[in-house]
Amino acid sequence: MNRVIVKDVFKDPLQYVKKEIGVCGWIKTSRCSKKIGFIELNDGSQLKNLQVVLEDGVTVNFAEALKENVGAAISVTGELVETPDAAQPFELKAKSVEIEGHSSPEYPLQKKQHTLEFLRTIPYLRARSNTLGAVFRVRSVASFAIHKFFAENGFIYTHTPIITGSDCEGAGEMFQVTSLDLGALPFDAEGKPDITKDFFSGVARLTVSGQLEGECMAMAFGKIYTFGPTFRAENSNTTRHAAEFWMIEPEIAFADLADNMKLAESMLRYVVKYVLENCEQEILFFDEFLEKGLLKRLKLLVSSEVTVVTYTEAIDMLRKSSQVFEFPVEWGCDLQTEHERYLTEHLFKNPVFVTNYPKEIKSFYMRLNDDEETVAAMDLLVPGIGEIIGGSQREERLEVLQQRMVASGVKESDYSWYLDLRRFGGTKHAGFGLGFERLIMYLTGISNIRDVLLFPRTVGSVL
Repeated sequence: MNRVIVKDVFKDPLQYVKKEIGVCGWIKTSRCSKKIGFIELNDGSQLKNLQVVLEDGVTVNFAEALKENVGAAISVTGELVETPDAAQPFELKAKSVEIEGHSSPEYPLQKKQHTLEFLRTIPYLRARSNTLGAVFRVRSVASFAIHKFFAENGFIYTHTPIITGSDCEGAGEMFQVTSLDLGALPFDAEGKPDITKDFFSGVARLTVSGQLEGECMAMAFGKIYTFGPTFRAENSNTTRHAAEFWMIEPEIAFADLADNMKLAESMLRYVVKYVLENCEQEILFFDEFLEKGLLKRLKLLVSSEVTVVTYTEAIDMLRKSSQVFEFPVEWGCDLQTEHERYLTEHLFKNPVFVTNYPKEIKSFYMRLNDDEETVAAMDLLVPGIGEIIGGSQREERLEVLQQRMVASGVKESDYSWYLDLRRFGGTKHAGFGLGFERLIMYLTGISNIRDVLLFPRTVGSVL
C-alpha cells in the first residue's frame, strides 16, 4: 500500500482525486446501514478527519470493518472522489479495509465531549482526543520554530548537563540524585550518610537551569541557546507548576539588557507568527472551544508595541490604581500573576517589559545597577498569562559578583569555575529563560500545565 498522510490529502486533494491511495489511522466514529457505512478516520497529522465510505459488495471486509469499535487501528485502500455538494469536498471510497488493531467497547474516548480532568486519568490515550492532539501538534510546531529562529540568527545549539553540582537559582529546591541504597546507607564517623561513597563522590542534583553552563559556551561562541528538560522540587500544587518541564535559554556575549529584551521580543514574535501560519486548524479550534478571543490575542502580540517600564514605575502604577489585589503591593515585593496581568490587560493592554528589580528578590548572578539597590533584570509580561520570559544582564565584574554571592549566602567554592569565566576574558553578557510549557499554555489557551505535558510530573504523581 502506498500510504498517504491525511494532512497531505487535505492540503492538495487534486493530486489524489480519482486515484487509488492508502491511508492508515484510528476510527473516530462509524455509522452504517445494511449496504453502506461511514468511518471518520484520523491519523494524528491534523485535526480534521477523513471520511471513508464503505459499500457492501465493493469494500472487501465490509461487515467486519463496520463491527469495529471506536479507537480501532485500520488501513484503508480506496479511490478518493470529489463530493462538492457535501460538507467535506471529498471522501475515500474504500476497496479494502485491514484491521491493524482491535479496540474493545470499553475504549474511553467515545464520541462526546470529555473534560480535561477526565483526560488526565488516561494520559496514555489522551493524545488521541481532539484537544490534546491539537495541543501536542502546536507543541511540535512551536519547538521547531524555536530552533528555526535561533538557527537563522546564528546561534549555536548547546546541550547543558541534566545532572549538576550547582544550583543556578540559589533556592535549593532541587531533586538530589543518588545511586546509594536508601535502605542501607553508608555512614561516616560522625554518623552522617557518607556521600563520598555515592556515584559522583559528592552531592549531585537534577538541574533547575542550564544558564551557568550556557554562559561558558557564550564566552566561546558569542551566541548560544539551550532547549532541554529542567526540574524543580517545589512542593507547589498549582496550575502553573510542574516538577519536570522544558526551558529555552539563550545567552549572548557582548550584550546588555537592551540587547536581551530585543532578542526576547523578536523570538516570541517569530514563534507565535510561525504557529499562527502553520497551526491554523488548531488555533481556530482553541479559539472556539477553549478561549474566545485567543486568535485575536495572539495576533495582537505579533503586531503590537511592547511597553517598557521599570519595576519602581510598575509598583507606583499598581499602588495608585483602584484595583484591590489579593497580594499587597509595595516596593520590594515580587510581582504576582494578578499584578502582572493587571499591567498588561488593564493599564497598557499590550505586552510589557518590567526592568530593574530589587536585588533582594533576584539571583546573585544578575548585574548590580549603579544605584546598588536594583539589578539589570527584565521580565516580559503578556496579556492572559503574565510573566512568560525572565532574564537579565549577567554580572561580569568579578569583585561585584563575589560580593553578591556572599550577600546571597552562595559559597564561592561551589562556583570557582563560574568565577574563572570573569578572570579569563569575561565580557558583558545577558540571557533569559522561557518555560516552554508556559509558552504552549499561552498559544493554546490551556489553563493547566498538566494539559500541555503528556505525562506531567507534579507533586504526588509520577505516572
